[in-house]
Amino acid sequence: MWQSYINAFKNYLTLERSLSENSVEAYLHDVAKLWEYLELMGQESGHDVPSPFQVTEKHLMNFLKYLAEMGLSAHSQARILSGLKAFYKYLLLENLIQHDPTQLVEAPKLGRKLPDTLSFPEIEAMLAAVDLSTPGGTRDRAMLETLYSSGLRVSELLDLRLTNCHFDVGFIRVFGKGSKVRLVPIGKDAIHYTSLYIEHVRQGLEVQKGAEDLVFLNLRGGGLSRVSVFKTIQRLALEAGIQKSISPHTFRHSFATHLIEGGADLRAVQQMLGHESITTTEIYTHLDRDYLKQTLIDYHPRSRR
Repeated sequence: MWQSYINAFKNYLTLERSLSENSVEAYLHDVAKLWEYLELMGQESGHDVPSPFQVTEKHLMNFLKYLAEMGLSAHSQARILSGLKAFYKYLLLENLIQHDPTQLVEAPKLGRKLPDTLSFPEIEAMLAAVDLSTPGGTRDRAMLETLYSSGLRVSELLDLRLTNCHFDVGFIRVFGKGSKVRLVPIGKDAIHYTSLYIEHVRQGLEVQKGAEDLVFLNLRGGGLSRVSVFKTIQRLALEAGIQKSISPHTFRHSFATHLIEGGADLRAVQQMLGHESITTTEIYTHLDRDYLKQTLIDYHPRSRR
């Protein structure tokens, strides 16, 4: 019985939803895993294998528990459950079942990998590693100062325009994801080094067509690539003796973390980062647990004993 409904599900995914072959195979694999598990449990208990219509929430919960015991990650378990939800949604659409057993089954908590950050002394060490005697070094110092001062994504940094730099009032205009525009404050050091770069390095370049309004250029006068910024940051981290895995995004994470550790309002940080949801920004509140623990020890009346 399972195989006939799996075949019908395959036709639905292919013909009606027009999914790719790989996507269809992934969905079918998820359903086959459940079927395989139910057969295994039936053999061990001596009971009949339930049909797709007889599967209950308890069957599904036990299946997820089985997957966890087999060593599958929470991400893999969630993906398989997503496939099963699609299968039972199909059975509902075809009026083959009246109740969806996956409806109340929650995926395992995936959690969030906390991003790597740099301490303030590590930031300073990287900035100090820049050779300001060279045109490229002046530009690199300006870029790093801007990344750390304003928490920009690397794409936002590379697309920063001269006409969107309002240094007189301490703000830059940034075009983020989905072409959403936001005003972001920029620090005095970032303004100083970026102005230095624009006046003494950029003005001497033969700017290529299409790059006339870009702030940061390569030494040939064209726009910079993400790879070049990534390599620059990796080189400076190495020269500063930093062993962490560093990327341009590390400066964005460090910007947010240092602000929140210093007591900044979460909503203000959310606006500066351009996060649509406050929950995205809240990840940074979990980065300094040692600091929070020490604060409890130092200041809570029942801990000072």
